Amino acid sequence: MKIVSSLRDETGSWGSFSRHLNDLIELANLGDESLRGDLETEISVLESDLEKRAFNTMFSGAYDHDDAILAIHAGAGGTDSQDWAGMLQRMYLRWAEDQGFHADILDTTLGEEAGVKSVTIAVGGKYAFGYLRSEKGVHRLVRLSPFDAAHRRHTSFALIEVLPQVSMDEADVEIQPADIKMDVFRSSGAGGQNVQKNATAVRLTHIPTGIVVTCQNERSQSQNREFAMKILRARLLELRTAERDEERAILRGEYTKAEWGSQIRSYVLHPYQMVKDHRTDHETGNSQAVLDGDLNGFMEAYLKSNPAK
Repeated sequence: MKIVSSLRDETGSWGSFSRHLNDLIELANLGDESLRGDLETEISVLESDLEKRAFNTMFSGAYDHDDAILAIHAGAGGTDSQDWAGMLQRMYLRWAEDQGFHADILDTTLGEEAGVKSVTIAVGGKYAFGYLRSEKGVHRLVRLSPFDAAHRRHTSFALIEVLPQVSMDEADVEIQPADIKMDVFRSSGAGGQNVQKNATAVRLTHIPTGIVVTCQNERSQSQNREFAMKILRARLLELRTAERDEERAILRGEYTKAEWGSQIRSYVLHPYQMVKDHRTDHETGNSQAVLDGDLNGFMEAYLKSNPAK
């Protein structure tokens, strides 16, 4: 039913587009010069719509239509990297808001002085994973450190993970109840009285793989467990996909070990202003706009050069 509903919406949208186009053709064929201004405006709207539809055809991956789970982890660099992870959290929350997506923070580990050590965010919206898969990797920040008494230039790193938030019937992952160890504890976040008094936070450990996920977002214990299971399922799906990709690469003689590698994007705030994606060479000098959530240019450049397979 979910697939049927999605296809119905898609065909209905194209039907509306076709009717709009035919109406404009009929008006143009009237040859009435007084309609020229209105026709040019409507044609501009139609062209913009068509460009968006053409771009959306790049979301052809198995999970591109799904919601996403975005995880940010501070790298080496102490307080500066934790502050950088906090800046990235704000950037992606602003981007999600601008897109009309729903973003829900599931789990946060705060930094000692500033920022966060790690944060997990559920992002919901059409093609959320399709857009965000371009962000997976190491992000580097170069700036004058506000935490250095000498105000020297520092380089900070943070790792972005992006997972599809797939449902049980979509994911090719089977989780046996006996393979899961569940612990409950009090939320360490700034929640209401109910969060502080009751053990609502959930930690799940997948015994065969050792994967550990937590969720403590002010919801009930059952809701936290449901979200934790979604994250666990997504991580197991990513693990299985990575294993298959490695096997195929070995057969082709192209195997490269997956590890914390070089940055995919650099954000330079000093001595000049620039944000550059090292995979596509897309760049901008307006770094503040990017940090305020203006990411679509980078995402589109990546998706055009790396279509889903």
